[in-house]
Amino acid sequence: MDFSCIDIGLEAISFFQERIKFPFQKINDILKERSGIIDFFEKEDEFIRLLQTLKINQSIAVESRIEYGDYQTNKQLAKSVCNHLINKKINPKILLEPTCGKGSFILSAIQTFKSLQHIFGIEIQEKYLWQLKFELLEYFLKNPASTKPQINLYCCNVFDFDFQQIQQQINGKELLVIGNPPWVTNTTLSTLNSKNLPTKSNFKQAKGIDAITGKGNFDIGESISVKMLELFSGANGNFAFLIKNSVIKNIVYEQSRTQYPISDIEKYTIKAQKEFGAAVDASLFVCKFNSAPELTAQEFDFYTSKPAVTFGWVNGKFASNTEKYKQFQDFDGICPFEWRQGIKHDCAKIMELERIDGGFKNALGEEFELEEDLVYGILKSSDLQVDRIDRPRKYTIVTQQKIGQDTQPILEKLPKTKAYLQNHKDYFLNRKSSIYNGKPMFSIFGVGDYSFKPYKVAISGLYKQTRFTLVEPNGSVLMLDDTCYFIGFDTLEDAQIIQFLLNKPETQSFIESFMFTDAKRVITKDLLMRINFSYIAQNTDCSELKKKNANFDIP
Repeated sequence: MDFSCIDIGLEAISFFQERIKFPFQKINDILKERSGIIDFFEKEDEFIRLLQTLKINQSIAVESRIEYGDYQTNKQLAKSVCNHLINKKINPKILLEPTCGKGSFILSAIQTFKSLQHIFGIEIQEKYLWQLKFELLEYFLKNPASTKPQINLYCCNVFDFDFQQIQQQINGKELLVIGNPPWVTNTTLSTLNSKNLPTKSNFKQAKGIDAITGKGNFDIGESISVKMLELFSGANGNFAFLIKNSVIKNIVYEQSRTQYPISDIEKYTIKAQKEFGAAVDASLFVCKFNSAPELTAQEFDFYTSKPAVTFGWVNGKFASNTEKYKQFQDFDGICPFEWRQGIKHDCAKIMELERIDGGFKNALGEEFELEEDLVYGILKSSDLQVDRIDRPRKYTIVTQQKIGQDTQPILEKLPKTKAYLQNHKDYFLNRKSSIYNGKPMFSIFGVGDYSFKPYKVAISGLYKQTRFTLVEPNGSVLMLDDTCYFIGFDTLEDAQIIQFLLNKPETQSFIESFMFTDAKRVITKDLLMRINFSYIAQNTDCSELKKKNANFDIP
């Protein structure tokens, strides 16, 4: 370990300088007495290297690393969290932080929870663990009268750690599992070739293409949270993690299946940009262990404790606002239509085109000519902010009419299109998604008979608005990209009826009752497939529809 990269306090420096000639084991014994840390130095050469470093005292900031999802908890927030917990009458005897980092929570817990007897901290980055050791020593040297719990610190990947030794120590005592696990996904870590990963497993049981294109991607913080719940939710105690809102939603969603013995589930929203400089939605997730499983969570503002909504399961259905959902739960059922996602090509620089005089222009700034046969206007999420639309800003090349179709026979008849695509084939070959493996060159996804329906009712998956747009042809059919969802129709009248039913205030309220506005994809196919058109239609006055669409008769 290079101790020159650790910020060591003046009290700690003086402590070691005064004992520079002490033998290694005696130093460890004194450190245990003064700080509560078991085996401060695991090896004698660590102590020797520290003494050598102290001759040239240096303090160098420790760099954050994205591969560890490294958003260190600031000390003020950690203190506020601990104060919040003790105000809830949570006062543990044993504390576990499975990714303790530089130890803001451990330091705050020592100052807050006077009943603490034993602390366990695990951290993969050795320099962070040493930083914590020296900060703990500094604190106790300055506050010698403070109660010193026994402290065990382990330098280890949390996914490799044997928690049995901690489980054996609990023995009925009140436990608090606290922390701020990494805010990063397994996909991000894989692209960095990181070793900070759990054993590969499809723990959400995603199937087919879902497991390949999104639902198989999970947050590392979620994996750690689930691991802690599996190991300790049967113990006497509580859980308090700073995690992304999407993780909290997933834990509560899966609670109907996992049935962890947790209750008093609460989510306290924080300002992640202010606290961590991170552009994500995150909260403090708190629950009580060893209790009858609950399936809902109450949301609050962390700074004011003002209640917001309750979300979770209602009569076997998952809702973002349980009270609003109860008012409109009759709208929940099975959609008779198949909602479709738009075209996915993962090759925007080549496949997203603008029309210019006599031809097209791609995102690389290249100008060229194409036959019109495979060129279609395409709408993106940002286009679906109006009631109806028939004019695209962008165009694309639709190389297939169904997934897996051989593209070569089509392109042989279109020399300009073939030449353009061939000249840029490296962009297609470098697409990272495994869905293109073994598929014909220039393949796309999200294409089928439904794509070529002349009329569509569509919605963006990315925006918080729930209004549906009527998409009409303009010379040819308009396509949508894969951030959008739609139903295709052969007639304008059918599309208008469905759009009207979807945009009714009651339908809008129903959708809002189970839509999570802080999700990466606010609208999903799973959500849309819950819209019970039969019930909505049966409870709609046809005169309302006729008034809105006076250009055709309604029987």
